[in-house]
Amino acid sequence: MPMDEEAVAAMYRDHGAALRRFARGAVGSEQQAEDIVQEAIIRVWKLAPETTVGLRAYLYRTVRNLIVDEYRHQARRPRVVDSLDDGFDRAYDAERIDVLLGRVVMEEALLRLTAEHRQALIALHYRRLSVAEAAEELGVPVGTVKSRCFYALKALRSTLEEMGVEP
Repeated sequence: MPMDEEAVAAMYRDHGAALRRFARGAVGSEQQAEDIVQEAIIRVWKLAPETTVGLRAYLYRTVRNLIVDEYRHQARRPRVVDSLDDGFDRAYDAERIDVLLGRVVMEEALLRLTAEHRQALIALHYRRLSVAEAAEELGVPVGTVKSRCFYALKALRSTLEEMGVEP
C-alpha cells in the first residue's frame, strides 16, 4: 500500500509534539525522541491507516513499546564494565525505566489539565498540603480547592485512559 503522505503528515501534526515530549522525557535525547515518534507514526499508519478512534492511546502505546525496545537493544550491547559496575542489576534497570516512563506519562497528563486544577492537585497530592493550607496558598475558599481537586482527578483519569494507561 503506498504511503499517503498527507495522512501521515496530519497524524504527525496532530500528535507529534505531545509524543515527542513523552519520548524525550524517557530517552533524554531530542533526536532519539524524534526518531521514535516518526517510527511510531509510520507503524501506526501502516497497521491502521483509517483508525481515528483511540488513535492517540495507540500512538502512546507504540511510542512506549519503541522506547522499551530501544532500551532492551542497548542493554544487549557489550559494555565496558569497571569495578564499580560489578553490581549492575538488569531487573533494577527495568524497574527504573518503568518508573521513569510512569513519571513522564503523569507529567504529560498533568500538563493537559487547566492551571487551576493542576495547582490544586499538586498542592494536595504531591506537596501533601491540607485542604486548608492549599486554600490559603492558592487564595481560594476550601470548597473551591475540594471541587477543583475532584474535577482534576476526573480529568486526569480520562487523560490517562486516552494516553493508553490502564488502571
